[in-house]
Amino acid sequence: MEEKFCSCRSNWSYGLARECRRGLVRGMGYTEQEFDRPIVAVINSWNEYNPGHVHLRTLSERVKQGIREAGGLPFEMMTTGICDGMVLRDPKYVELPSRNLIADEVELTVESNMFDAMVLLSTCDSIVPGHLMAAARLDIPAVVVTGGYMPMPYLDGSSANYIELTDHVGKALDGSYDRARAEREVAAMYGPCGACGVMTTANSMCLAAEALGMSLPGNATASAHSSELLQIAYRAGRQVMELLRAGITARKIITRDAVENAIRETMATAGSTNLLLHLPAIATEAGLSGEWWKLFDEASRKVPLLVASSPSGPWHFQDIDRAGGSRALFAELLPLLHGDALTVTGKTLQENYADAVNFDPRVITTLEKPAAANGALFVLYGTLAPEGGIVKEAAVPESMRRFSGPALVFDTLDQALEALHGGKIQGGEALILRYLGPRARFGTTAYPFQKELKGMGLADKVAIITDGRFSGGSSGLSIGYLSPEAALGSPLALVENGDRVVIDLDDRRLDLEVAPELLAERRRRWCWQFDGTGHHKFLRLFSRNVGSTARGAVWEV
Repeated sequence: MEEKFCSCRSNWSYGLARECRRGLVRGMGYTEQEFDRPIVAVINSWNEYNPGHVHLRTLSERVKQGIREAGGLPFEMMTTGICDGMVLRDPKYVELPSRNLIADEVELTVESNMFDAMVLLSTCDSIVPGHLMAAARLDIPAVVVTGGYMPMPYLDGSSANYIELTDHVGKALDGSYDRARAEREVAAMYGPCGACGVMTTANSMCLAAEALGMSLPGNATASAHSSELLQIAYRAGRQVMELLRAGITARKIITRDAVENAIRETMATAGSTNLLLHLPAIATEAGLSGEWWKLFDEASRKVPLLVASSPSGPWHFQDIDRAGGSRALFAELLPLLHGDALTVTGKTLQENYADAVNFDPRVITTLEKPAAANGALFVLYGTLAPEGGIVKEAAVPESMRRFSGPALVFDTLDQALEALHGGKIQGGEALILRYLGPRARFGTTAYPFQKELKGMGLADKVAIITDGRFSGGSSGLSIGYLSPEAALGSPLALVENGDRVVIDLDDRRLDLEVAPELLAERRRRWCWQFDGTGHHKFLRLFSRNVGSTARGAVWEV
């Protein structure tokens, strides 16, 4: 006799609507016994074009098997799943706009059909946070299954690091590297499926999902090729039914403590700077309020680096997996985490990882002997950054830790590059690259300018201040993600050439030395409108509705 579930959203009894649905479901070949089960959405971002997601169809079958065996009726639904490494036309579509769209897609599908619970499958940069945002927004029982890492293939007897090989391709294009060897490297640098096997945004977000308690223990560092991942998917299907029985919804797991755990884990693994956008977004969707970047800054002072994974160190994800994976990592980090935080297992974080074993402390180091003493990111505040700005402290030369200089203002990336190539940047200036934030330019990266500046020998002679993003490869005194962005009428929008900018890393300060009354006069004159020329409707809609970077660039409606 099948177990009966109580309080299922799908079991509405008010007449015609339910009867129509019952008839349509029966018409697809389902029995009355199946229809009476709780209905569970399997939200899949599978597609044939994203290597991080090309294997998720197989995982979803295991999830659905687990749901059926545990008494549920699964229905698979698809969401967008773009790989930023595959995007040719315009990378701006990827990181933030597609993330917010994915959360909306899940909301529309799950809420319109009143599913009782859901399992979400994703792997890559913007899709994992989009699914977590949706789980937080909808607050129903939910489990996230992340798609595992891509093991590094071998080339000429050693593991191939695609970050290094990509640099070689760039050199081959300008004639400074052997083209035939570069061709061989391109053919060998990737495997068939999974997240790129280093600590870029995809794997950083998979770890964060587990740190939040939203995926099963060990999921974040399971190989995309492994039997373990298939077993995790099956258990996730069974476990979401246990959450439904117990009435454990997503917001009972995604709490302030859970978000703080994810922030601390990100610092302990030198995770992607894009998590400064994604974790606040997830928290905001969960109905939580707070100055999330201050928690990043506090973690950077208190949490040591435990895993030096490429590009911050020598290790690949298969090394982390071999050393004990995320289980061993969280066991080592537990003294700095909220161990009593609830997880999708129905147990606490402490209970999940108490018995984990670290098989190689060279890879997953300990709190007593960490890979580095503290985190690499500082959050600066001040009159130029009321909500904060981010700097990669380890990349700043000692001579630039305190800086004061006149502003040189650029409203587009092209303007800045033109000035650089025209010899108009000499050194000593505070270079303002604005209108690159989410509302103005969808969170465009300033990395092309930073890279060319470094190539011309100016990286240690100027400061860069931008509301755009930057790469993990940034160098020099580069302050990014400035919030509020210029397009929101922040102090950054009011800076004029010659204004004095003062930076003090040790004091975590970023100030504009302009009298308040003068700034008030400039604000009265300030006017900015998004130029939608050349952009289709989706990006225009995104610009009109996106909010503050420090709050995760979620919809402000």
